[in-house]
Amino acid sequence: MRAMITSALLLVFLAACGDTDRPLRDMRAAGSGPDEFAVIPLAPLEIPSELTLPPPTPGGTNLTDPQPRADAITALGGSADAQRAGGVPASDAGLVAQAGRYGTEPDIRATLAAEDERILQRKRRSNIFNPLNRDRYFPAYAGQVLDPYAELQRLRSLGVQVPNAPTRQ
Repeated sequence: MRAMITSALLLVFLAACGDTDRPLRDMRAAGSGPDEFAVIPLAPLEIPSELTLPPPTPGGTNLTDPQPRADAITALGGSADAQRAGGVPASDAGLVAQAGRYGTEPDIRATLAAEDERILQRKRRSNIFNPLNRDRYFPAYAGQVLDPYAELQRLRSLGVQVPNAPTRQ
């Protein structure tokens, strides 16, 4: 009986060491078909009013080139022209000034990406102890979750004007 239990435990430990390169959130498709999220539909072809070709514009875009940012802005009710013009529209200047009133860090995306990669590397090493293949994404970031009510109280105690928030339920 003892040998059978030991064998079963040894088998479980060996199975746990099998797939250590798996990401925290395994989103692989079950089949080997195409990735449906990698396909961007293009605008339908149109017959121009004049059948002469316009002169090429170096660095310009094609009329049928996908523009997912502009499409998303339009879908959310914004003006895609403001995105193409570059910069911040005059109607949003106050919002941008308020958001950056305490200063901004120009390389924040690179800093966050590096910190996130360090966390993911550390969590991947401990992911070998996951024999049941449970989703480890949320536990990996559990220590970084912001409690909005504690943050609201912290900001109010510092004298920062913050909007009212709903009470805890």
